[in-house]
Amino acid sequence: MEFNPADNIQDLQYFGEFGGVNPSISDSSTYTFIAAKSMMDTFEGNLEGCYLYSRHSSPSNLYLGQALAAMEGTEAANVSASGMGAISSVLLQLCSQGDHIVSSRTIYGGTYAFLKNFTPKFGIETSFIDITDLEKVEASITKNTKILYCESVSNPLLEIADIKALSKIAKAHNLALVVDNTFSPLQISPAVLGADVVIHSLTKFINGTSDTVGGVICGSNDFIDSLRNVNDGASMLLGPVMDSFRSASILKNLRTLHIRMKKHSENALYLAQRFEQDGYKIMYPGLKSHPQHELYKSLYNQEYGFGGLLTLDAGSLEKADDLMELMQERNLGYLAVSLGFYKTLFNAPGTATSSEIPVEEQKTMGLTDGLIRFSIGLDNDIERTYQDMKYCLESLGVATLVKI
Repeated sequence: MEFNPADNIQDLQYFGEFGGVNPSISDSSTYTFIAAKSMMDTFEGNLEGCYLYSRHSSPSNLYLGQALAAMEGTEAANVSASGMGAISSVLLQLCSQGDHIVSSRTIYGGTYAFLKNFTPKFGIETSFIDITDLEKVEASITKNTKILYCESVSNPLLEIADIKALSKIAKAHNLALVVDNTFSPLQISPAVLGADVVIHSLTKFINGTSDTVGGVICGSNDFIDSLRNVNDGASMLLGPVMDSFRSASILKNLRTLHIRMKKHSENALYLAQRFEQDGYKIMYPGLKSHPQHELYKSLYNQEYGFGGLLTLDAGSLEKADDLMELMQERNLGYLAVSLGFYKTLFNAPGTATSSEIPVEEQKTMGLTDGLIRFSIGLDNDIERTYQDMKYCLESLGVATLVKI
């Protein structure tokens, strides 16, 4: 049977302790034992179904982890208090002093800063390369390389990683392929394509209501167990534990993810096609003009489309700022970071979510001052949205700056 991530979520069934259709929330930081030996066995990981302390695990976190592992097609998953909590735990678990990471150069600014500025303190170095150039990827690998890191769809330039090809390279060199899939949940299934570890910021599309920060690491049983190890597990010792109430909230929202992702994709494709026809400089994986459109089609789960993110180049930072302020004034969305909300969110990544990347490096990778990243919302009448956005563009004269 063909892998369908939403079906895997649907097939999960939990009962609350009183028969509720939602599992009960465990509102405890610590758990009691009848027998002292049971506590010792649980602490050593030799007793299933018992809980010791919620930094180790809790029923609510395990329920959510099971659902996300099912979604990504991995054996297990471990949730964390943030996406960066997931990313940092994975990288520090897999690398030690003297190790090396090959990373895509176009990644979330926080990840870039962690790899560029923080991990060198521990003797871990990173080479940032064009992940779409497989020859450069291979050439960047050294005898000390441990991880090949990328995003399925990159932040913010929407470059597509050839996960199948990267997996072959990783396996040939005995590397772990770690993929951040935050931009494309359900649409791309990295583990099915060959990734060893899949990461999400649950804050974004998966939760979808911009009221919760969270992350998840999906991988093999052995790897997730290593993260939870009380002696040397990064997730255990760094302590990025998710609150049980947040876990329960995300689990409820996860059940509608398939409906939301289809609508996000439908709306984004509509706007991208219309604005490209109007002559604006648009980047969206669903457009044939996207340099990796065919690659995306070879990787994606077609039912969920090309995603809810697109970029538009307004020509300058001043124009971009004016446009975003006007769109917010006209209730087209919010000038805000993050993504996956029911309303459209927009920001200029060069001065926001990618500001950690030095300006010269931004220019090298093609991140221009006027680039606006849109996370397209769930608007019911997308034609009305298009007309109003077009009015904003035309009233500010953006069209004359970016005509192709």
